[in-house]
Amino acid sequence: MFKIIKEDKDVKARTGVFATNHGALETPAFFPVATQGAVKGLSPKELEDIGVPGLLVNAYHLYLRPGVDIIKECGGIHKFMGFYKTIITDSGGYQIFSLERLRKVNASGVEFQSHIDGKTIFLTPEDVIKAQLDLNSDVIVPLDECVKFPTAYDYAKEAVERTIHWAGVSKSYFDKNKRDNNLFFGIIQGSTYVDLRKECLENIVSLGIDGLCIGGLSVGEGEDLRYNILSFIEQEADKRYLRYFMGYGKPGDILEAVSRGCDLFDCVIPTRFARTGTVYTREGKIVVRNSAYTKDERPIDKQCSCYVCGNFSRAYLRHLINVKELLGIQLLAYHNVFWYENFMVRIREAIKQDKFTEFKKEFLSQFKEN
Repeated sequence: MFKIIKEDKDVKARTGVFATNHGALETPAFFPVATQGAVKGLSPKELEDIGVPGLLVNAYHLYLRPGVDIIKECGGIHKFMGFYKTIITDSGGYQIFSLERLRKVNASGVEFQSHIDGKTIFLTPEDVIKAQLDLNSDVIVPLDECVKFPTAYDYAKEAVERTIHWAGVSKSYFDKNKRDNNLFFGIIQGSTYVDLRKECLENIVSLGIDGLCIGGLSVGEGEDLRYNILSFIEQEADKRYLRYFMGYGKPGDILEAVSRGCDLFDCVIPTRFARTGTVYTREGKIVVRNSAYTKDERPIDKQCSCYVCGNFSRAYLRHLINVKELLGIQLLAYHNVFWYENFMVRIREAIKQDKFTEFKKEFLSQFKEN
């Protein structure tokens, strides 16, 4: 469960300890995304070496391939992947609802066409929880309806009402069938409408949840609207709940969310950017595949202590990316995930020392998102 350790003196940033079946981790924390049971380009051993505290795995994708029954027979998701730290399973709601023309929604669940073979599938909220319990992940998340921005108020309200209904059905099934101290997190939806966020929050909390997921943001709305909702949730939600901002991962955005009381993040950015030859440094992103680095003997980031920066030049990494050697992607992914983990360590230390505001200002003065 979650325990707050230190709150910043100036803003709402805080450090805490989040404990699951597979150990305790310090927050604020960042989880790389292992959509189909793997972090692209990195082995579990490398994730362990980096110090990654946990992963987000997508139950929707694993439901389709290889199938939840197979993973269950193989001993559950941790054994199947060979990763023995905290694993959160996303319900796949975002992926399903992104199939706008290929799905139908009603109070009982959602019907959609598989993005793999076009097969029609109908999933109820109970089906989604059963799949995650069979995977035996540490944190289980119910089916919800994520709407795009902009969305008309009336439709956003319908989506919130469905999300609340599905959460209730899901929690009832979870309580009857959970094992091994699995945790249940509720998702707060409502687009950019404060009253809908409030309605959703109050109803989800009343179910007796173990943590809060913040969904339906960073889907096209402006920063002011996003931060307004984050600040509202921080004010309204009991501070004892861990706040998990799903799918959010740019460094500057993480700092803003941490200052508004968010504790946990996940995003595909570190590995996705690696596949394009893009890496993170203290000064911002650089695209190492570019010709400017052809003869550059420097490491990616001279202030980074990762294996890649200690052993390889930008010139060599550029060469690997441009000749399409898999090693190039693997090394850049290693560096980016290490960079993110180090970034979160620095955030936690700043909060512990009551210097978060100073850290944020100094970081943003040096780091160029470009």
